[in-house]
Amino acid sequence: MEVDTPTRAFLDMLIALGGPPLYEQTIGDVRKAVRTLHERLGRTRTEVHQVTDHTIPVAGGDILVRVYSPEPTAAGDRFPIVMNYHGGGFVAGDLDSHDGFARYCCKHAGVLVVSVAYRLAPEHKFPTAVDDSYAALCWAVDRAGELGGDATRVGVIGDSAGGNLAAVMCQLARTRRAPRIAFQALLYPTLDLGSSADFASRRQFGGGDYFLSTRDMDWFTSLYLGDVTQQVTDRRASPLLTEDLTGLPPALIVTAGCDLLRDEGKAYADRLAAAGVPVEYRCFEHTIHAFVSFDAAIPAGQEALAFVADRLRAALHA
Repeated sequence: MEVDTPTRAFLDMLIALGGPPLYEQTIGDVRKAVRTLHERLGRTRTEVHQVTDHTIPVAGGDILVRVYSPEPTAAGDRFPIVMNYHGGGFVAGDLDSHDGFARYCCKHAGVLVVSVAYRLAPEHKFPTAVDDSYAALCWAVDRAGELGGDATRVGVIGDSAGGNLAAVMCQLARTRRAPRIAFQALLYPTLDLGSSADFASRRQFGGGDYFLSTRDMDWFTSLYLGDVTQQVTDRRASPLLTEDLTGLPPALIVTAGCDLLRDEGKAYADRLAAAGVPVEYRCFEHTIHAFVSFDAAIPAGQEALAFVADRLRAALHA
């Protein structure tokens, strides 16, 4: 399997820029690089009706959430709520890096998007990101009316590490019996943080030639988990390891064919289906991890964005 021409051009551009791999950079440099790539190669800003930032209290501090609202067509309109959890290895990414993605979903899926600035590692170790994400979910549902949202139509979406958090939110909400989540969309999620997990895609694409490497993943995991040996099997860190997946929300799982995380996404889709959960799986065969974030350079990202927005609309406006 090989990447398409635009993806190859993107990878060649990264090679031409030079610089060390992610796992050899400082945390500050990685955060800056992630933000710069998203800003330069992400979708052009989509105008939405309203964007507001809110500070919400969480255990040990406060976090920001950013709420994107569609244009009401009638007085009293209530929109489905979609919680958006950004990627970046639990170490990088922020509200601004994923602003274009949130705006696109708001506009084209007709949903109220709540993007969550969960606290990042290594300053805030696991399970801080999980706890922040769940607190933000509960906050949005509790305040649905004042935000213009409908608490009976709630979805979660996330890319990469954010896909991990979105999957974990569904499992936690099922266990805790609240809030009720109606749909989950996971984009090239990392679902098993164990470095010994035996997936063919990790062996095939983890060497560093396809944007994200196994050594990058191990570095992110070492920063995220306080005790890798003990915590890597915690279901809040590796949701693929959860034995019982019955009763979880209908799911859309999107992967990239040349991504080391491809096979764990497919494995989760297969296990959800086997548990009786309605699931749609789609692999964009000839591109790489995070391709949706680089849709200005990789047309498959534009196609995937439109596809995901369509599925969000169909699931939450039914």
